Amino acid sequence: MLLAPLAPNGSFKIYLYARDVDMRKSFDGLMAIVQNEFQRDLRHGDLFLFLNRRRDRIKALRWETDGLTIWMKRLECGTYERPVRPSADGAHLEIDATDLALLLTGVEFQSARRRRRYAWRGPPSGASNDSAPATPAAATPSLAASPPSRPGFRK
Repeated sequence: MLLAPLAPNGSFKIYLYARDVDMRKSFDGLMAIVQNEFQRDLRHGDLFLFLNRRRDRIKALRWETDGLTIWMKRLECGTYERPVRPSADGAHLEIDATDLALLLTGVEFQSARRRRRYAWRGPPSGASNDSAPATPAAATPSLAASPPSRPGFRK
C-alpha cells in the first residue's frame, strides 16, 4: 500500500487537490500545481494527491531524499470518492492517513463515521499547577495505567 514506505517518517501531511487534473501531467506539471495552488514546498516530504475528472485514476506526488516520486492507480470499475470538506481557499484539503485509506479502498465517506476516543484534558480542576507536566505529550497517561472509574465501567 502507499503508506507502507512512508510509515517510518510519519511527519508528513497529506493534501488532496480539490479540482480535476489532466492525468497526462507528470512531474513538472504536478509540481507546478503544488507550488501555485497549494503554496507548499514540495521538498518538505508531504504527499499530494490528484484525481481525474472521471475519478477512476489517482496520482500521488511526493519528494523523497533524492528526488520526486509519482504513484498512480487506475480503477477497472468504480470511482474514487472525493471527501467533501470546506477548505480556506477551495483548491485543496488536508486529509489524514485514515481518510487516505478510506479513499483508496473505496469506502464511502458519508457512511463512515469516526468514534469518539479518549483525549487528555489536563489535571483535575482542583489540582495545583505546580504538579502539572510541562508538555501534553509527557502528560499522556501510559497504557498500563488503569482507566478512570465511572459508573458502568468495569476494570
